[in-house]
Amino acid sequence: MRWYGIDDITEEDTKKLADTLTEMELASGMDGLFWLPVPAEMLSPVQLEHVESCGPHVMGLEIEENFVRLELLVRARSRMRCECVHYASPELRDRMIVWLENLLAELGIDPA
Repeated sequence: MRWYGIDDITEEDTKKLADTLTEMELASGMDGLFWLPVPAEMLSPVQLEHVESCGPHVMGLEIEENFVRLELLVRARSRMRCECVHYASPELRDRMIVWLENLLAELGIDPA
């Protein structure tokens, strides 16, 4: 699995992040896993074709005591295996990493 990780983060900060994501209604139902929606304009052509049957399309964000891991795989919430499940484009990957880093900055979390 390809992912973007931050491992210089405190347990207090991961709790703050998890609480914020829960408030944003991004919790997956599994402890420490959150679903980040992929912006519609960033979906690949096959994902756009499969919005009705497989969507919504999301990227997983895993939070543990001292690390955060953004999966770079775009998943289909309604189906586990499909051609629309594939790695994020470079543009989507960059956008989601920037989004995560901006959220951390807004929360005053500096994983320097």
